Amino acid sequence: MSHDDLSQHPQHPAFPDDPAFPDGFVTDPYRHIPPPDDLGDLDDRFVFDFRAYDDLEDGRRWSTWLSVEPLCRGPEPLPDWVVTSQGAIDTELGVLKTGKEADVHLVERADPRDSAAGVVMAAKRYRSPEHRTFHRSASYTEGRSMKRSRDERAIKRKSSFGRQVAAGEWAVSEWGALVRFWNLGLPVPYPVQIDGTEILMEWITVVDEDDAVQSAPRLAQTRPSPELLASYYEQLTDALATMVQNGLVHGDLSAYNILAAGERLVVIDLPQIVDLVGNLNGMTFLQRDCANICGWFRSRGLDVDEHALFAELMAHAF
Repeated sequence: MSHDDLSQHPQHPAFPDDPAFPDGFVTDPYRHIPPPDDLGDLDDRFVFDFRAYDDLEDGRRWSTWLSVEPLCRGPEPLPDWVVTSQGAIDTELGVLKTGKEADVHLVERADPRDSAAGVVMAAKRYRSPEHRTFHRSASYTEGRSMKRSRDERAIKRKSSFGRQVAAGEWAVSEWGALVRFWNLGLPVPYPVQIDGTEILMEWITVVDEDDAVQSAPRLAQTRPSPELLASYYEQLTDALATMVQNGLVHGDLSAYNILAAGERLVVIDLPQIVDLVGNLNGMTFLQRDCANICGWFRSRGLDVDEHALFAELMAHAF
């Protein structure tokens, strides 16, 4: 109904409950309404502080925290160092580690308007099909099911599409393992978020003699004292026991995918975890993990036996 038709609208007394339009009422949706002189009665929930940000340079992007689905974010409660600001910016700091299937980069996430809130994370990015050769054995995926049979057929044919699906599947697999292990209290990096084939996670660090922050070394690079060596072995056996109690096997555990963060160990590289029972090779993978770990600890002087460790883990599993 236009403003000109208002005279046709019935008013009192035929429709006593209908409100009368004021004389200055305008129906134009683009009309300008001048702000009131006094905003004291305005609800605080409708007040926000708008701050403009500068355009981003190369190597920087807006935080993707709010652009991913809630299930693609880390488990609650969030550590206090996780930056969730909508105005945060991700800045590339360089490559931390290269691998056959994925590269790990360092990314700083910080809000330029809040200098106190900022964190450096590890970004593991599985390579695109044209720049990677996937070496994971199909024996790791025994017992896994995919949502779409088309994707599964494409992976078996090793087509370009299948390799792209595989990259996403391995990223999702590692994300799921990180979340599950973290919820079980296992020593893994905190998983911040997953976006496509990129996983953002906690950067495990140590402080060197010059008080500089450095990436934690792999266990294979360390020469721990006998006391610390025994502590490391106990930490690993406890972690393996928790895994098998929940029907899981790392599948590729060695001193090269365990980080030594001071006096604690952190397990990394989890895309290939297998089901101890659902995977026909589950027991074989567990035996290999035990042999790899015990072999390294024996080389450092600790008297351990992989057969005894395997038997102990079997007692936890069944």
